Amino acid sequence: MADRSFLDWPFFEERHRALAADLEGWAAENLRAIDHADTDAACRRLVASLGEAGFLTHSAVDPDGEAPIDVRSLCLIRETLARHDGLADFAFAMQGLGTGALSLFGTQAQKAEWLPLTRSGKAISAFALTEPRSGSDVANSTMTAVRDGGDYVLNGEKTWISNGGIADLYTLFARTGEAPGAKGLSAFILPAGLPGFEIVERLETIAPHPLARLRFTDCRIPATSLLGQPGQGFRIAMSVLDVFRSTVAAAALGFARRALDEALARVTTRQVQGARLSELQMVQGHIADMALDVDASALLVYRAAWTKDSGAPSVTREAAMAKLFATERAQKVIDMAVQLHGGDGVRSGETVERLYREIRALRIYEGASDVQRVVIARQALSDAAGG
Repeated sequence: MADRSFLDWPFFEERHRALAADLEGWAAENLRAIDHADTDAACRRLVASLGEAGFLTHSAVDPDGEAPIDVRSLCLIRETLARHDGLADFAFAMQGLGTGALSLFGTQAQKAEWLPLTRSGKAISAFALTEPRSGSDVANSTMTAVRDGGDYVLNGEKTWISNGGIADLYTLFARTGEAPGAKGLSAFILPAGLPGFEIVERLETIAPHPLARLRFTDCRIPATSLLGQPGQGFRIAMSVLDVFRSTVAAAALGFARRALDEALARVTTRQVQGARLSELQMVQGHIADMALDVDASALLVYRAAWTKDSGAPSVTREAAMAKLFATERAQKVIDMAVQLHGGDGVRSGETVERLYREIRALRIYEGASDVQRVVIARQALSDAAGG
């Protein structure tokens, strides 16, 4: 049983503890044996199941209410799901990321059209930001959206798009040209299946997820598809990532907790030369390091989430610290869990082998580790300069 004592920290309210307990019970019952053989089908089932259980209501704002997204709830859900099943975490996370811009900047009509569907699991969402030549360098995106009467005409490509190929709804960023660089991007929301919108390639990774390269060729969308104002796209994208970046760290924390649990079970039952592995001082040292990394990651994750929920206009620094530390340390925790399992640790189908494949991408997406270092350093230098 994973450690739950962190729920008593002052970051949380009783509603968070109740949510964690409800989700833990649901996950134990519903995520025991997810069939990952058909990744697309598994994701569709997971989105539907999470929607039926009511957990997707936390992924976006209520279109009929005024309450903001609660980042602590997002983090608790992602940590718990990741600890049980990485694909379940992915399915939940993309419902939130894919509709984040809609929650933060959508009109009432746009929210009313889509959010009841995504919050119930009846529609799958995607966040289309990355391009073949602009990953972390969003300001240099080249895909265009040209105004033509009452429409915008889209041309260009997006790649590494999670849920690409199975999504019903895409949040898309394209250059509308109000100014050079970051100030010339805009955000749009559009359904799948439009003329001129095609899935040109499905992308396979070491931990299978639905990923695709998208191409738009003279694809027309109505001007009402615009999110926010023209030229606000970069700001919108960064605002969404400011909310959801902490949740990537939470998923890494969930993977790390599971790896620590698996390692503890291994070393307390496995015997070497008549003694349990846990009796070896070197093994005890490894376990101590793993437990320390898990708790330190949790403190950074929930500090960032609590700070955002407390009304901070931006948590760029806190979220960057949480994502950098939690993802990097989770990689180390999982690697040690594999080591402590010996040959079984690299056997296909073993829990720690699966975790080893799942953690790697988290150090890249939504801002690679070195990008987070730049963000943290610039903030520290700015503070030191008094500005």
